[in-house]
Amino acid sequence: MGTVTLSPRQEDWAIAAAGLLGGVLLIGFGAYDDNEHIPAWAALLPLLAMAALELLRRTRPIVAVCAGGLVFGVNIFAGSVLATVVMYTDLLYAATLYGPARPARILHPAGAAVTLLLSGLTLHYGTVSAALTVLGVGGLVFIAPVWTADLLRRQREQTESARLRAEQTALLAELDRRTAVAAERARMARELHDVIANHLSAIAIHATGAQSLARRQSRAADEPLVEALAVIRHNSVQGLAEMRRMIGLLREERPDRSYAAPRLDAVDALLDQARAAGRGAGLAFEAEQCGERGELSAPVELAAYRIVQESLTNAVKHAAAGTVRLWIGYRPEELEIVAESPYRPGEGLALVGARAGLVGMGERAQLLGGRFEAGPVDGRWRVRAVLPREPGRGEEGT
Repeated sequence: MGTVTLSPRQEDWAIAAAGLLGGVLLIGFGAYDDNEHIPAWAALLPLLAMAALELLRRTRPIVAVCAGGLVFGVNIFAGSVLATVVMYTDLLYAATLYGPARPARILHPAGAAVTLLLSGLTLHYGTVSAALTVLGVGGLVFIAPVWTADLLRRQREQTESARLRAEQTALLAELDRRTAVAAERARMARELHDVIANHLSAIAIHATGAQSLARRQSRAADEPLVEALAVIRHNSVQGLAEMRRMIGLLREERPDRSYAAPRLDAVDALLDQARAAGRGAGLAFEAEQCGERGELSAPVELAAYRIVQESLTNAVKHAAAGTVRLWIGYRPEELEIVAESPYRPGEGLALVGARAGLVGMGERAQLLGGRFEAGPVDGRWRVRAVLPREPGRGEEGT
């Protein structure tokens, strides 16, 4: 069975009710001081007052302990009830634990002074044994609860201080991490700008110059060389534009807000580019889409677009002459992409970066909780990716 958790207010009511009930039982059995000369109602009044003050032990602890001291004095002369004394010790404990720090510190010398005063008066008017008894009882009533609460309060303050220091350390570590990430992003942006973007710019410029030269030579627009130059220029310009957007995002300096992640709506454009690039190699491209597309999350749609793009690019670079078939299937819970191309064994594996595209496609699928596989099947190269419509809902990638 689960434990019952009380709110602070409920705890105060429970303490007051327990003290009152215990005191009533003691008074009912006559277990209070000088019960032969003091009526029960006289001992009951301080008990009721002390129980009422228990309700203020957290909200007004200093007021409660000061008023409780007066009630405690009345209790001594009106027939001391043990429950009333115990509740007063709880008020001292609560005042030290929940009250302001400065008034709480006064309770230490005040409790010691009261204990010494009472034991001294007892010694003056009574016996040594009685004085020692009063000294012990006074220590338990006035000193022990204050000392215990003070230890607990200091421990809580130390714990809170340690927690704040830990939070501050974590915050500083997070700031250092963000600074390091920003510096690394800036370095990557510089490298992309100084190396890759410049190379793409040079490719675009040279392709444009070559096109101009072809026009001066009156070459036909459908000539393979002219078409290849057009594809080179188009892809270099498009790659340069995406590179600049990426550099802006890395630098986080007014990134191009018009930039939108590629969507599957642009698959036809990818196919047109692949047809133009693969015509000279004897490649033809076919595409088919099945099922209701519906709404796809941005990460899934971006991953699907990149997988289609990389599959078509690999087919242009490595496939034998023939037909490349792209199939995209939309299901209620997942999206399937299959790209098949004529297989040419052993070609392209020695190129720099070979299979990097396959690794990237597999990582995209795995990060979304999907599956990916690529390899020769019945004389054709097959790439298959299954992505969940919502990231993380699919099975773990293999």
